[in-house]
Amino acid sequence: MSSAGRLLFSLPTRVYWEDTDAGGVVYHARYVAFLERARSEWMRSLGHGQQAMIDGLDLVFAVRDMQLDFRRPARLDDALEVTVSLARVRRASVEFAQEVRRDGEPLATARVRVAAIDARSFRPRALPDTLYGLFKSLESNAEQD
Repeated sequence: MSSAGRLLFSLPTRVYWEDTDAGGVVYHARYVAFLERARSEWMRSLGHGQQAMIDGLDLVFAVRDMQLDFRRPARLDDALEVTVSLARVRRASVEFAQEVRRDGEPLATARVRVAAIDARSFRPRALPDTLYGLFKSLESNAEQD
């Protein structure tokens, strides 16, 4: 699943010692953290940082579903880019297509679906109209590859 042509955001990152396993490659769970950071920074770039969404919209996102495909290993000191593309928007959920790349080569790809959650009650809720409209304008309408 390539997000080529649908790229909305890219976060540069580097592989540190703490990211690697005993074999000297990035531990699989660290990719989840890389993906989360990129989605958070993408939201911040749109003017909707996490604390601002809690304070102003009473909204948080919770990962509901994640599909990961590990293609090649990243290693200590590699310079990576983590991409975010908004694949599908529904009233109470958002689906992202993401990649972790090294020199443009996909190392891992992911589909991540997040649910809109009320920040106080932690119950599912609809996206506020303004955020829904913004997301719809950025949606790629990409089908799962």
